[in-house]
Amino acid sequence: MAGVRDGIHQAESEAEREAIYRFRYDVYVEEMGRYRDIADHEARRFSEPEDEYSRISYAARDGRVIATARLTWGGLAPIPERMVRQYGLAPFLERLPPEAIAVGERGMIAPELRGSDLLLELMGGGLRFANEQRIQLTFGNCEPHLLNLYLGLGQRPYSHDNVNSREAGYLIPIVFANEDIGHLRRIGSPLLEYATDFGADARVPAWLDGVLAGGSAVTSSRLTSARAYWGEVHGALSELGAGSLSALDGMSEDEAQRCLDKSNIIECDAGDRILKKGGTARNMFVVLDGHLEVRDGDAVVGTLGPGDVFGEMAFLLERPRSMDVYAKSHDVRILSLSESLIREMIDEDATVAAQLLLNVAKMLCLRLLRQE
Repeated sequence: MAGVRDGIHQAESEAEREAIYRFRYDVYVEEMGRYRDIADHEARRFSEPEDEYSRISYAARDGRVIATARLTWGGLAPIPERMVRQYGLAPFLERLPPEAIAVGERGMIAPELRGSDLLLELMGGGLRFANEQRIQLTFGNCEPHLLNLYLGLGQRPYSHDNVNSREAGYLIPIVFANEDIGHLRRIGSPLLEYATDFGADARVPAWLDGVLAGGSAVTSSRLTSARAYWGEVHGALSELGAGSLSALDGMSEDEAQRCLDKSNIIECDAGDRILKKGGTARNMFVVLDGHLEVRDGDAVVGTLGPGDVFGEMAFLLERPRSMDVYAKSHDVRILSLSESLIREMIDEDATVAAQLLLNVAKMLCLRLLRQE
């Protein structure tokens, strides 16, 4: 493609940006079914006003864009109100100057290269830029099935309100402290090799740990003790009525904890759309508390309550989501089991994986019986 340079670069020319916008269209609009209302279908491109004053990086191979990401930095232009609102940045901007804050968005990789080191290289380049500019905090969001990936890189959830986007779906706000070398070392983040160690001069807001300790809408097995995390899940599932079946039935405590490794508990508010029809993610969910509605368009075709599993059809059939799922009550908590975790269990912990999938199969049978 004319104007695109092989390797990883910052987009400088109009030709590079146009190639990126077309790549975005291929991934976001065609593959994932997002942003259909605002994309340019005639030109097959997807651009936004933020692109005009943001730093856009990309990777290319054989003249073709294969990955891209955008960084909107308060040192280049005021952070737009949409981002301030979506990421809840007002309290952070009261404590830090705009040039200490950035927002990372529109990160994507060609399907055939997902799972490679390309994401790490792209994010590593962004971290080096952030360190050069002494940007203290970079905000972003991710889908539930990608949360463990980003936690392993050093991102952390911070907000009690998840993002409920009509176009993008259900997203979890996350933040990265660019100079917090201690945290990267503790978790063994692969981004450590890209980070600058500023030593005693590191700019990590002293109040950040307090903000993170205040909790978020996500409880992660990576960020709490195994015993405490198991207590959260077991406490909810143990309240199911006699004769009820759960995804963890038949497992010992040790087996259940292995099944829950790298899982997350997500708190949802009434009206949150957790699954979007046509979505490509394949993680499964277990309802811990509250009630949800399964919808086909405007029609409610089913309800879900504590102990129920949903999202299993996309995993088992390897197909896009067939229905929308909305939180019906304000007290919804769901356990998210990523596709990669389950497939890893199938390969490395077959006994636990077999019990989990057997339980799911039984629950599907019971669901069919209730519909007769």
